[in-house]
Amino acid sequence: MLDSGEITREALVALQAKVEAGDSAGILESIGQLHPADITNLLYDFDGESSKFVISLLPYDVGAEIITNLDPDTRKKFLKQYSSDEFVVFIPLMDSDDAADILNEQPVRFREEVLARLTDREMANYLIELLRYEEDCAGGLMAKELIKANINWTVVRTIEEIRRQAENVEKIYSVYVVDDEDILLGRVSLKKIIITKGQTLISDIFEPEIVFIESYRDQNEVAEIMQRYDLESVPVVNVQGKLLGRITIDDVVDVITEQAEEDINLMSGISETVEEDESVWLSAKSRLPWLLIGMVGGLLGAKFAGLFEWQIRLLPAMAFFIPLITATGGNVGIQASTVMIQSLGNRSYNSLSFMQKLGKTVLIALVNGSVISLTVLFLTIVLGEDPHLASTVAAAIFSVTVLASVMGTITPFVLHRYDVNPAIASGPFITTANDLLGLAVYFGVAYLML
Repeated sequence: MLDSGEITREALVALQAKVEAGDSAGILESIGQLHPADITNLLYDFDGESSKFVISLLPYDVGAEIITNLDPDTRKKFLKQYSSDEFVVFIPLMDSDDAADILNEQPVRFREEVLARLTDREMANYLIELLRYEEDCAGGLMAKELIKANINWTVVRTIEEIRRQAENVEKIYSVYVVDDEDILLGRVSLKKIIITKGQTLISDIFEPEIVFIESYRDQNEVAEIMQRYDLESVPVVNVQGKLLGRITIDDVVDVITEQAEEDINLMSGISETVEEDESVWLSAKSRLPWLLIGMVGGLLGAKFAGLFEWQIRLLPAMAFFIPLITATGGNVGIQASTVMIQSLGNRSYNSLSFMQKLGKTVLIALVNGSVISLTVLFLTIVLGEDPHLASTVAAAIFSVTVLASVMGTITPFVLHRYDVNPAIASGPFITTANDLLGLAVYFGVAYLML
């Protein structure tokens, strides 16, 4: 049997041999006790036909979880191995939001055949409703399975309804309270239901204060609200306030992960989300725009440096320090913009907060600039350079550190105010801009001091 924490290459090769030989008993002996998530990771090393054979040996509920855990691109290719008749058995064993996401990835014909063959009509109705939402809004994230109680019910009846409704709900975080029209009124905790006398009305014990989100809200708003209020689940309502479903923390973790990956790509100069197995053209297209911006910035920097050719002719040693100036400005700017982007993740961030952040940034830059410039001054003199040139380089480094910090702080804030993703302010943009700024400061200081 494979240990999920110790899956060696030899063990994986042995499992592949069992799959190729069709050794059902050996496969089950190897993976039968593994968690579905670990089996999912193993299947990435198998082709679609072999993966289907492995899943066919496992209980349907385990197979459903494995399919849910697959990344979308792999799953889309994998499900080509299944007919709608074969796949439909997994749908009732999935959460409605996961089932809707999976069906959204499939061709329209396959999707409609699955819905037509689904004998669980309640699940079919759930899916039909969920499929009409865009995947990046609250309606696309929500699951229909939840526990709700009418405000006019007694505690006894509520407990009976919880038992009935809980058959289709894997995790119970809250009991939502609604009126006769399913309008969300509040929530009541399981603890309060348990300790309250049986004939007490829900209207006497429920909490009307509840955080909810409308179905049309963007998924990023959902993530921000759940983070702000530290929620494990949040109810979703329509514009009339009718309870539609709920979003749980596991779905929001996926959204937060996607946000982080998108910001990392943008900060790295990659303008689109591209998977490892995408074509060369798509991968190149996602990286090319910011590389072109960097190239244009480099050409501008070279042309800008040419304006001070006479200074370099008078003191050729000045050219040796150009890379130091530009690299320092770029690094300082990226540091400042990264800190600012993290701060902008707090929706309560305002102009006062920005001014406080900018003031702190300037103070930090003054400290860092002083240390760096004194270090450069000392090392440059030790290495035998002219003291006047050493002083010029040190002064330029100090100025560049302060100005690059200010620019790295201001630029993301300005972009954020105009609803532009501030992550694009980092990476190539800040680096290129600070190269030009650094050269201007360097030659300007040199002109004044030399």
